[in-house]
Amino acid sequence: MTELKPDQFEMRRLESLSNTIFGVAMTLLAYDLPKAAVFTTAPDWNDLARVYSGKLAGFALSFIIAGVFWISHHRRLARQPIGSRGDVILNLFFLLSIVLLPVTNGLYTNYGMSSAVAVLYGLHLTAIAALNVWLWWTILGRWRHEIMASLFPLLVFIPGTIVAAFAPHVAPFLWFIAFGGIAIQRFYIAPTEPDA
Repeated sequence: MTELKPDQFEMRRLESLSNTIFGVAMTLLAYDLPKAAVFTTAPDWNDLARVYSGKLAGFALSFIIAGVFWISHHRRLARQPIGSRGDVILNLFFLLSIVLLPVTNGLYTNYGMSSAVAVLYGLHLTAIAALNVWLWWTILGRWRHEIMASLFPLLVFIPGTIVAAFAPHVAPFLWFIAFGGIAIQRFYIAPTEPDA
């Protein structure tokens, strides 16, 4: 093993921290689901659908978003075994944005028809996507398919957030389009890139 300089860090330790943070954040997304309603009598299917359908959709959106960003983060750290102090700090800000996901998700699943809450949630998704793009750029430093794939959600979350200001009920449909970045990643892999 090579000797690290004083301002270098082993990214596998950051990977361990990030796995823990993503796991806790993704678990906490479901924390408030059982407390969504208090039933005075045993609920039937209509009661359960009325109370939980919107909350489950918000939970699914946030869980999938967290999962996609975890995959991206894992792939990125695999390409960068050693990082600078700046790389570690930027990664910590990215992880902070993931830690806050259960907070904005809780607001959004409870008050999703509020344009202020929908915009806040959209701004949060946009910040996560922007940090993800920035991190990919710090590793690759040039346009490659990974940066294009990470840029796609950012380009979807920005207009989705603008739509949320005027039509909060439409914004989630736009935000789901952000998963097209996965398709870009899968279909744009050049055959000469064995590590992709």
